[in-house]
Amino acid sequence: MEKFDVIVIGSGPGGYVAAIRAAQLGLKTACVEKDPVLGGTCLNVGCIPSKALLHSTEQFASLSKAKELGIIVENFRVDFLQMMERKKQIVKDFNEGIAFLFKKNHISSFQGHASLISPNKIEVKGKEKIELESKSIILATGSQSIELPFLPFDEKQIVSSTGALSLEKVPKKMVVIGAGIIGVELGSVYKRLGAEVVFIEFLERICSVMDESITAELKKLLEKQGMSFHLSSKVVSAKKESNKIKLQVEKGDNHVELEADVVLVSIGRKPYTKDLGLEQVGIKTNEKGFIPINGRFQTVVPSIYAIGDIIDGPMLAHKAQEEGIAVAELISGYYPQIDYTTVPNVIYTSPEVATVGLTEAEAKQMGLSLKVGSFPFSINSRAKCTGELEGFVKVIGDANSDRILGVHIISAHASELISEAVIAMQNRIKLLELASAFHAHPTLSEAIKEACLAAHKRAIHKG
Repeated sequence: MEKFDVIVIGSGPGGYVAAIRAAQLGLKTACVEKDPVLGGTCLNVGCIPSKALLHSTEQFASLSKAKELGIIVENFRVDFLQMMERKKQIVKDFNEGIAFLFKKNHISSFQGHASLISPNKIEVKGKEKIELESKSIILATGSQSIELPFLPFDEKQIVSSTGALSLEKVPKKMVVIGAGIIGVELGSVYKRLGAEVVFIEFLERICSVMDESITAELKKLLEKQGMSFHLSSKVVSAKKESNKIKLQVEKGDNHVELEADVVLVSIGRKPYTKDLGLEQVGIKTNEKGFIPINGRFQTVVPSIYAIGDIIDGPMLAHKAQEEGIAVAELISGYYPQIDYTTVPNVIYTSPEVATVGLTEAEAKQMGLSLKVGSFPFSINSRAKCTGELEGFVKVIGDANSDRILGVHIISAHASELISEAVIAMQNRIKLLELASAFHAHPTLSEAIKEACLAAHKRAIHKG
């Protein structure tokens, strides 16, 4: 039986990063992955392929506005199969990149389904069954899409995010059940490619984890792009007829029937702990399926740690990565710190949405006195030059300390702009301190500076 200092189960963003950091710290490390390739959901059927398709389709959509820029483009069209091939190649490149990093850091990689058999031993069922032993075990098995009981995935017509990233052709009509982050991103992809896209959302607004003013603006802009929404609605039944899917939708006392070529079910994700052997070692999940941990990421079994989507908190790749680094350092005797109040969240629509910290509603519920400032991109000089005029920056600060509590951006390139706010919050920078920092002109980031000034009623370029 081969012995290690650390075994990581799962090679997604949390798992492979944990393995690399553990190896960097001199620990003999192994990583076990159930799938044939490394990278987990994010790389193979999540973040990376979806962003590849979002970029391709955004470039296609932007060509329709080329004439405004003084560029004549004629007879452009979509090569959907080439678009999918590009996505596959990007994923493959990253698969090979992780394998290279494992080799460089002398990490042993095992392919097969891992399950716990004791606090320090696991069984791996691959081409053959083997047992491995380790001083520490890190569980990083990620999450999976939630399925509706009356609408099981076939990944052809009734698809999860996985199937939506591998369709063979663009559907004429797509119904998306769930207008959360994944839903609106993938809906945007197919709308740009010519599909009619309709959302059914149980809650009264889209992307409900975000600040309400931001999501209201996003909904308005997505509707302007041609997408439609049924809010405060739920699907109560579904059936296939003549290669179509008919959905019965309930909104209060009203009932509507919708027909679709493809239905994307995007109602959330749940921790993936299937056949992991948790009960074998005395680990129980909570009512939501998460594995409870202490402040050092340890489960009730001290030698077994858990990170990423299988523990409580936002299911985000960058959160899992930081936890992977932290747990490797904890095992090695270091004392890393993670500030969960500064975890950013992004929606890669057009325009993008990026947020960090408290929403205005959350801050008010905490009884805080607030300073709120906003600044629109319609009067930002760089946005004027690029024609990316949609959206605004909203900052929330504590009225007494002037400390930044939250920053919310809807704009082109919001995913890049939010890092400034993350660093500011992590370093306890105040609104006026951020406003006094140089921001190159002309740049989109000047809108953050102006929003901070607006919170003090000192915005220079806002009427």
